[in-house]
Order: sequence, then C-alpha cells, then structure tokens
Amino acid sequence: MSVRVLIVDDHAVVRAGLRLLLEAEDGLEPVGEAGSARDAVFQARSTKPDVILLDVVMPDQSGLDVLPTLLREHPETKVLVLSMQDDPQYVRQAFAAGASGYVLKEAADTEVVAAIREVAAGGRYVHPELGARLVDAETAAERRAEEDPLSEREREVLRLLALGHTNQEISKQLYISVRTAETHRAHIMQKLRLSSRAELVRYALEQGLLEQ
Repeated sequence: MSVRVLIVDDHAVVRAGLRLLLEAEDGLEPVGEAGSARDAVFQARSTKPDVILLDVVMPDQSGLDVLPTLLREHPETKVLVLSMQDDPQYVRQAFAAGASGYVLKEAADTEVVAAIREVAAGGRYVHPELGARLVDAETAAERRAEEDPLSEREREVLRLLALGHTNQEISKQLYISVRTAETHRAHIMQKLRLSSRAELVRYALEQGLLEQ
C-alpha cells in the first residue's frame, strides 16, 4: 500500500520537482499539491494524505502556523516540514507545533524520500547534522538555566526589590497584582536560596542588575 503524500510549497517548480521525485519511488504516491496554507487545508480534506510535505514560508500563512490546523483535522496524518532554515530554533518550533520531521530544501533527493518513509512509519526525522546542533543548543540552554534559574520577569522583580521598591510599587510598575509580586519575590528567594533583603541586594549587584 502506497504512502499518500500531499506536497505544499508556494513555488510551482519545487512542487513539480517533488512530484517527479515521489512518482519515481516505489510505495510513494503524490496525491495533491497546494501553493498556500489555505490550499493545504482544502487539499488535505479532499485527498486525506498519510504525509504532508509542508513548506514553512508561504504567501498567506506560514507552514508552522497552519500546521496545528492540519493536525487537528487529520490527527493520523504525519507532517514533514520542508524548510530553507537550518537554525535549530526553527526545528524546535516545528516539533512543538506537532511536526514529525524537518528536512532542508537543499537536502539530497534520497534524504527527502527517506524522511517521508520514516515519518510515515511513525518515526521522527531530522537531518543528522541539524539534529546534533539542536542537541547542542538545548544543552547550552539547560546550562544557562542552571547558571541563572530566574525567569525574565523574576529578574525584573529582583531588580526593583533590590532598588528598595515595595510589592505595591512593583505591582504598579509591572502591571501585575500585589499577590503576583509577592509570589515572584517568594520564588526568587527560594530559587536563589536567599533569606534576607541584604542578600538579595548583594546578588543583584553581582549580576549587574542595578546598572541597567
């Protein structure tokens, strides 16, 4: 039984090339084409593909934006994102949106085919080099989180506390409730293992927060 593939890309030449590629492969069947996110939704409804080969950059809506809609309507369908972006951040966004794979447009024909087969079988696919960079980026992010456990908002609250502002003043400046300001303060003290305002001020000074 062939894997039914819907090709979504805003360039007709790219779509034609991908169709020829798939038609030459045993077990892969291109069942439709779409040149926009809107077309992709309609084509997916009429063709019911096993895999959607989805471009990221399109004229009306990005592939990542329409991806959740496609999966909501067709939960059994696998989405393989096709992109020119080799930034790990885009890979993370694609998988967070529900994609099963991420392949670069510059990838060799054999890689695109392998990626389609992999996601159709229930696996996940990302170019090995891109996958390694994604792991490196996540490791670096984890290291940063360990070194600085505070969120951006908590750092704002910490700075204002160190400058001597009360919870009421902080709530007005940051447009949050007094209770939220109190909660942020408690979390800051807990995360940094601080027990007094003096320690809090010292930490803020060491982090250069009072120089902003």
